[in-house]
Amino acid sequence: MELLIAQLLIIVRRMWKYRWVGLVVAWVAGVVGAVVVFVLPDRYEASARIHVDTQSTLKPLMAGLAVQPNVDQQVSLLSRTLISRPNVEKLVRMADLDLKSQSKAQQEATIEAVTSNLSIQGSGRGDNLYILGYRDSDPETAKRVVQSLVSIFVESSLGATRKDSSTASTFINEQIKVYEAKLEEAETRLKEFRLKNLSISADGKDSAAQIAEVGGQLERARLEYREAVNARDAAKAQLAAEKSGNSGAQSTAQSLLQESTANVSTPELDARLAEYRRNLDGLLQRFTDQHPDIISTRKLIKDLEEQRKREIAELRKAAMSLPPAAVGQSGGNPAVQELVRILATTEVQVASLRARVDEYSARYAQAMAAMKTAPQMEAEAAQLNRDYAIHKKNYEDLVQRREQASISSELDVASGVADFRVIDPPRANPKPVAPNRLLLLAGVMAASLGVGVFTTFAASQLRPVFHDANDLRARVELPILGVVTRLVTDADRARQRVDLIRFSAGAGGLLVMFAVALTVLAVKLSRQVV
Repeated sequence: MELLIAQLLIIVRRMWKYRWVGLVVAWVAGVVGAVVVFVLPDRYEASARIHVDTQSTLKPLMAGLAVQPNVDQQVSLLSRTLISRPNVEKLVRMADLDLKSQSKAQQEATIEAVTSNLSIQGSGRGDNLYILGYRDSDPETAKRVVQSLVSIFVESSLGATRKDSSTASTFINEQIKVYEAKLEEAETRLKEFRLKNLSISADGKDSAAQIAEVGGQLERARLEYREAVNARDAAKAQLAAEKSGNSGAQSTAQSLLQESTANVSTPELDARLAEYRRNLDGLLQRFTDQHPDIISTRKLIKDLEEQRKREIAELRKAAMSLPPAAVGQSGGNPAVQELVRILATTEVQVASLRARVDEYSARYAQAMAAMKTAPQMEAEAAQLNRDYAIHKKNYEDLVQRREQASISSELDVASGVADFRVIDPPRANPKPVAPNRLLLLAGVMAASLGVGVFTTFAASQLRPVFHDANDLRARVELPILGVVTRLVTDADRARQRVDLIRFSAGAGGLLVMFAVALTVLAVKLSRQVV
């Protein structure tokens, strides 16, 4: 600590040697600074407060029908980008600031000056309140610039919104035309594919479903064909028995008259009853008695039994009406005639069912052959349908967006993007807001004193003087043989006192000058306020 204090004292003693140089520099800097402070022109500020109301009664009512942008964000972005080169050039022309700017350099200087003096500030509370300000040496010019800035602020918002709406509508219309062409092309491809593959795509079923359906139809046709064949064979056997002789005819007639209903044969009905009974047995093994198939099958069996009874009764009636001699004649035997009729009917039915079985067999074979190309065609159909659905959805969405854009544009025209309310019209403050001469003068005083002290320090470092032997030994790094002490006389002491008084008077005069200047400025400012 003592070493540090000793070094500080050495530095102070060196600086004291060049005190007059520092004092002169401080005076020069102080006088120049004070003159600059006094000659600086006054700057007047004009300002205006604008409130941007982004709330509208129509917008909540039109929610979902119109596109509603984030107006708060748009206004905030506009306020931050308002001071741009094009807007400043427009502002210079509107405020007639370009009348004095003839050359290109002067115009650039004017634009730079206006840009640096413009200010847009928000309240910071989220209430969309903005303060537009401008500083100039002429209060009327500042007011005129702020008025022009307010106009540009409002016009920029409306113009940007209308331009965005127009650009969006143009883009959507172009996209609608593009997707309309794509949709027509997809419809044409789908139509050509369906015309080319009517057998596959006409009923909307895939190949597996078609094979299953045709297979079911084929199985039913085969079942009916077997039933018809059995009925025909039974009729042939009965007819052959009837034609075997008179005894056979007599026995047949007697069987019609003497046997019970259960023992009389009706080939067609018996075959059908046997088939339905077998189906009923199969259904009973899988379902309960209340199942609809079982109920319908039992009803069919009951109806066939009633029909069988009626036919047997008719045959008995016909046999009883014949004379006994006619019973042995086969040509007049009603049973033979009935069996011939039944046989002819079953032959026709067998032929019809055979044709049906052949047709369903051909369809089934065709469907099985189509299974090889079915996956590829189904994939192609799925791709075409998917492309068509995507283009159709995009087209419908774009048409809906166009309608929303149209409604939004009309909504903006009707209600406006935002309501710009001028809370405080442009007004120039009669009191200058800059420069702050008191603060500047105090700064000049501090700066001049600092410059003076720095000058003495720099001079002491450039031309050092050693007042201590240890300091000299440390600086030159040579041994010191001895020290010669200077004797101070009374005359030297008197000269030192006079010199100190002169230096104090010079430093005090500098401080007095600043004090007087500050007093004059304070009085002048107080008069301006009054």
